[in-house]
Amino acid sequence: MSINDHRLVQCNEKDEETLLIFKKGINDSYNGKISTWSTKKDCCAWEGVSCDNITGRVTELDLKQHFLEGEMNMSILKLEFLSYLDLSFNEFDVIRIPSIQDNITHTSNLLYLDLSFNSYVSSLSLAWLSAHSSLKYLNLSGIDLHKETNLLQAVNTLPSLLELHLSECNLNNFITNPFMEYLNLSSLLTLDLSKNNFSSQLPNQFFNQTKDLTYLDLSWNNIHGSIPHSWKNMKYLDYINLWSNKLSGEALVHLSGWKQLRIMNLGENEFSGTIPINMSQILKVVILRANQFEGNIPTQIFNLSYLFHLDLADNKLSGSIPKSVYNLTQMIKFTMNDRTMAVVELFTKGQEYEVQQIETNRQTIDLSANYLSGEVPSELFHLVQLQTLNLSRNNLIGTIPKIIGGMKNLESLDLSNNKLCGEIPQSMSLLNFLEYLNISYNNFNGKIPTGTQLQSFNASSYIGNPKLCGAPLENCNIKEQNPKTPTTSMKNEDGDSIRESLYLGMGVGFAAGFWGICGSLFLIRKWRHAYFRFVDGVGDKLNVTLMVKLNRFH
Repeated sequence: MSINDHRLVQCNEKDEETLLIFKKGINDSYNGKISTWSTKKDCCAWEGVSCDNITGRVTELDLKQHFLEGEMNMSILKLEFLSYLDLSFNEFDVIRIPSIQDNITHTSNLLYLDLSFNSYVSSLSLAWLSAHSSLKYLNLSGIDLHKETNLLQAVNTLPSLLELHLSECNLNNFITNPFMEYLNLSSLLTLDLSKNNFSSQLPNQFFNQTKDLTYLDLSWNNIHGSIPHSWKNMKYLDYINLWSNKLSGEALVHLSGWKQLRIMNLGENEFSGTIPINMSQILKVVILRANQFEGNIPTQIFNLSYLFHLDLADNKLSGSIPKSVYNLTQMIKFTMNDRTMAVVELFTKGQEYEVQQIETNRQTIDLSANYLSGEVPSELFHLVQLQTLNLSRNNLIGTIPKIIGGMKNLESLDLSNNKLCGEIPQSMSLLNFLEYLNISYNNFNGKIPTGTQLQSFNASSYIGNPKLCGAPLENCNIKEQNPKTPTTSMKNEDGDSIRESLYLGMGVGFAAGFWGICGSLFLIRKWRHAYFRFVDGVGDKLNVTLMVKLNRFH
């Protein structure tokens, strides 16, 4: 429902006619909202239409994600006072460009144009863009533009452009186009060229034009080589996303000049070198996952008060996790949630997610798959706002401190494949929001603390700890369930000693008696003869007695 339902000034008739022409080519059988456009109702009250309260002229048309099909008739741009047009995330299969006789003659007031992700549009000619030189925002993402030979020229006719989004447009030759050196992007603040299958190096001259870029997204391409030296001059860069390319070299040497940087995603590349200590102090997101970074983790990174997402996983980092007073305010104190539009890969709860916006209440520390050693510092467990902690696949030693029970917001904990030992603290059963747990393949021992939280995970969360027992693993044996007290242990040890002495004495006595008699018979002849005579006599007596008994019986 439009906010202009209760207007006093009616919709302009010319604008109404243009809207009805636009409606003719549309099939909205899914939700039928455009079908309600009718002359029986003021057009300023139509679905998605907004008008100026004084003039009654249409100023905005927002039909984002209305499941519209059919023809997108760009004659809608004949609306003289239209400043905002969003037809994104629909299912148009044709974009109809006005013919010569329908060309727009008035000065365009269009500032915002979003035609992105109309999944069935296969191509689009952009010559008509030149009539809209006032554009500040242009989004054509998801439309195949690989046949458009004049794309750069069309963009160059938009001197006021602040944001340009061309993600997933199949622009594999865009940054190697010879016209690139003539491109004027001096006003541009946001440039999104992600997922275009680029397979070249980054040209120096391109970024000379965008010194002031604040947002640069070249993720999900095949760009190779190193970062150009000209990038050192991008002092106002706020957001950079180079995720999943083939870039190499010591990328982080450029960071010393990027004092305005808030979000840095260099993951899934082949960058090398060490992590510098003089990074931007307002960094919120640091993603260096899956590269070749080495050396120690600098203490300074844990003193970035705005940082809430740190991902250094799958590198060659070594040494111990810094032991210091962590000043990660976002992970210690509760703060109001803040959302930043940023496409990032989020690894949590044993899975990978792509999120379109990252929120400050999704605090993450992932240091997994490195060569880190030493004990896990207790300071790490003071980050009570942390939701995801992954230290798996390192060489960490020591125990889990009891203070882990204070991390009440923890949802995902992975300590697997380390050399951690000791008992699992009872306080872990207090982690009521824990949805994913993996402490497998360590040296933990004793009984898993009783509590519905820890028993809710299956055995795979605990396997590889031979001395660990209790549900969901096999039950502990009696001795482990009822450990002996020192007094009982001493008594049992004394009893065992007495029994051993008794059995030893009986054995020695039997041996002495046996060999005392048998040895004497063997060594002294008279005794031997007397013994055998005695045995023969006893035998004769037994024989006579037996015969007498038999005769009496007969």
